[in-house]
Amino acid sequence: MSEIKVPEMGESITEGTISRWIVQEGQSVKQGDLLLELETDKVNMEISAEQDGVIDKILKPEGETVQIGEVIGTILVGAAAAPSGGAPLDTAVGAASAAPQAGAAPAAAEAAGKQAASPAAARDEAGGDGGHLSASPAARRLAREKGIDVGQVAAHDPIGRLYETDVRNAASGSPSIPARAGQAAPAVSVTPPAAAGQGAQANAQPGKPAQRKRMSRRRLTIAKRLVEAQRTAAMLTTFNEVDMTAILDIRKRRKQSFQEKNDVGLGFMSFFTKAVVGALKKFPLLNAEIDGEDIIVKEFYDIGIAVSAKEGLVVPVVRNANHLGFAEIEKKIAELAGKARSNSLDISELQGGTFTITNGGVFGSLLSTPILNAPQVGILGMHKIQLRPVAIDAERMENRPMMYIALSYDHRIVDGSEAVSFLVKVKELLEDPETLLLEG
Repeated sequence: MSEIKVPEMGESITEGTISRWIVQEGQSVKQGDLLLELETDKVNMEISAEQDGVIDKILKPEGETVQIGEVIGTILVGAAAAPSGGAPLDTAVGAASAAPQAGAAPAAAEAAGKQAASPAAARDEAGGDGGHLSASPAARRLAREKGIDVGQVAAHDPIGRLYETDVRNAASGSPSIPARAGQAAPAVSVTPPAAAGQGAQANAQPGKPAQRKRMSRRRLTIAKRLVEAQRTAAMLTTFNEVDMTAILDIRKRRKQSFQEKNDVGLGFMSFFTKAVVGALKKFPLLNAEIDGEDIIVKEFYDIGIAVSAKEGLVVPVVRNANHLGFAEIEKKIAELAGKARSNSLDISELQGGTFTITNGGVFGSLLSTPILNAPQVGILGMHKIQLRPVAIDAERMENRPMMYIALSYDHRIVDGSEAVSFLVKVKELLEDPETLLLEG
């Protein structure tokens, strides 16, 4: 007997929620087959079988909160699945190698053989990649919601990993995609006001449709941390604007050669990361945190980059950003953003940031006040680049590509003058990008 346990997932994570069991009781599994998906407040992870056998018991259902190290199921090691409608598991051990009963119909024998086969064998029979062992949790979840068999979705990743976008494209391009075997396509659940619970009655309107959805663990954690940050920090925001003419000119002149040389695009985030590092070196309290009655000033620069994923905002960290070149920063950000959107980030990639950058401009935001990513004491908000008339001197006006930038900071250790000066320094470095090579 082998126990299925919740594995260690990092020192800051103590529990998770079972989002989906991929296997059922009585099903054969091979070592490495996926058993279930586990959702935590930071990342989603897949748990695989450590030995060959048959799923004996599933002790914790989907939606259950489980602790690290808790036993959530058991596997009968070396057993094989019982034939359809047949014997108990203990009498079915070795049944896969036994000859079929005399007079059994060929079709029935074939069906029994298929049921006894492992998920991996079934995938091989379906065409090798049909089971998509490497499908991300987000892809599997979306496929389940839309009633799509992941085995019929083409993966565009060179190594065959299936992502959420692949499932979404399959759904939009195939209006009658068959549902997973034995599973009807899920219907939208509309909760009448009378069944919505006492807490919802105040906002319910008779005859109006509504849906009640349980918040994901990540969304609950995001909500808790944002409220906690506002409650515990003396948070203020200061604003400035940046003339992006010089950066746009560099990107226009160098974009193609940069792409050809480094195999990555020259975006804005490398410029802003470099500018933030340069400003942090001059104003180190914005690279600090409060620990009780002490201030810990960090002499390294691990910059968090906020990424919006379907399950909620995550902030993967670019380590030692002060030692990276533009191409290295762009590659690292692209890698982390891809992992964030496919729910494949490691816990280590989300921990230990010293300062955060968030870009609401990609969604069209013109101005906003970002919330601190505790325990950090500073976060820089980028926004949409927009042409605005700018006074060049007393006689001339020009339309310039301008961006508002916002710095939210913890006033407990950062004074207003220091915050304003930090933001001015970021502005100066961005408007004279050559200085980033020296100060960033």
